[in-house]
Amino acid sequence: MRVFTTGFLIFLAFALCSRWYYVCKIKHQCDGQPVAMRAMTLALKDGDKAILQGYEQFEFRPNTFAVDTTENNIAFLAKVADYLKLHPGRNITLTGRYLESEQHADAGFFENIGIARARTIERLFEKMGIDEKRIFIDHEMVKGTELKEPVSFALLSEIPDQYENLEYRFEDNTFSDANFAFNSDAFRPGEQCILYADSVKNFLAENPEKMLHIIGHTDSIDTEKFNYNLGLRRAKNAAQYFRELGVKAEIKTSSKGETQPVAPNDSEQGRQKNRRVNFKITDKILE
Repeated sequence: MRVFTTGFLIFLAFALCSRWYYVCKIKHQCDGQPVAMRAMTLALKDGDKAILQGYEQFEFRPNTFAVDTTENNIAFLAKVADYLKLHPGRNITLTGRYLESEQHADAGFFENIGIARARTIERLFEKMGIDEKRIFIDHEMVKGTELKEPVSFALLSEIPDQYENLEYRFEDNTFSDANFAFNSDAFRPGEQCILYADSVKNFLAENPEKMLHIIGHTDSIDTEKFNYNLGLRRAKNAAQYFRELGVKAEIKTSSKGETQPVAPNDSEQGRQKNRRVNFKITDKILE
């Protein structure tokens, strides 16, 4: 009888494990809820040419920049990192995407959650030994209810592009004209910008050898002279905000006007990316 009971328990355990594997791993229906298969469409592109392809798309929890990585995701990043190490003259752009419904989601001190998602992937590359200065970030809002490609990867040519490539880091951060009224130089920082400014204030107080450089940029509408002056006024008004916040460190302001676009000026989305203010924390001796 004891032998029978032991055998039955072993059989029952085996049956339960087999059932779990079939339901969860094969049918993807754990807890009674279907689990969507990730699309195997992730690729590394060099222009129109795919260097790597057929990998699982990354998956971010809704309204967050927390990423759920799989072994396949990590393998993809490792191969991209190896490619960059073998080609020291090449850089990469990460484009972080987000749904229209996520445009007000918490993004830390970045302007939107697409930037924060790309920055999350950038940190994984940094852990693999890729210099952050070789990684540039772009962002895009997607209409609809499905985010098929949360982050895309594109190699940059050794020849400089006609557009500037942005690095979204604490020491080199950018905010768009969403922090200004239309065609105005009045600075009205949003929640993420306020959070960033508070962090900069504390950092500069603890690092007296550092300074803040604020650079204004515009789109190409209106004259070059007007855009230069508008960019400079915006930079100066942003600097005034930091002064009123209590920043005692040196602050330098300048303008690039319309001369350093990050996107084409033939669409409203592109023009808004070009209308921006760049905050750079640098060593005083470098200025």
